[in-house]
Amino acid sequence: MQRTAVNPVQWSVGMGFNQGEIVSGHTRTLYCSGQTAMSDDGEPQHAGDLAAQLVLSLDNLEAVLGAAGMSLVNLVRLNVFTTDVDRLFRHYGVLASRLAAAGVAPTTTMLGVTRLAIPTLLVELEGTAVA
Repeated sequence: MQRTAVNPVQWSVGMGFNQGEIVSGHTRTLYCSGQTAMSDDGEPQHAGDLAAQLVLSLDNLEAVLGAAGMSLVNLVRLNVFTTDVDRLFRHYGVLASRLAAAGVAPTTTMLGVTRLAIPTLLVELEGTAVA
């Protein structure tokens, strides 16, 4: 798989995402459902703690990727849903550093929403990966 960043402006690179990405030579695409701060038993975790929910949501996204034989390296698209955009920005370094450690800057959209499926959840991550 070959990835080519498309950045007519550079500010987004500093925040950990590309404006666009051309992907070629891949053979598999994985569309991940939204991952939240849920335990393996399907119980919501870390009520009120957005930072801890973000870490667990990332862990759960990585688990889905791993089950498909992929990792964050393969992530080309990330949608971030949150009930509190300002609060998420205070903890955005958690997300950006994990992506940077993997050497990727997937195209990203952040959306503020009224609520998520379970009222105590504050953040949800939805990804697309290619291999």
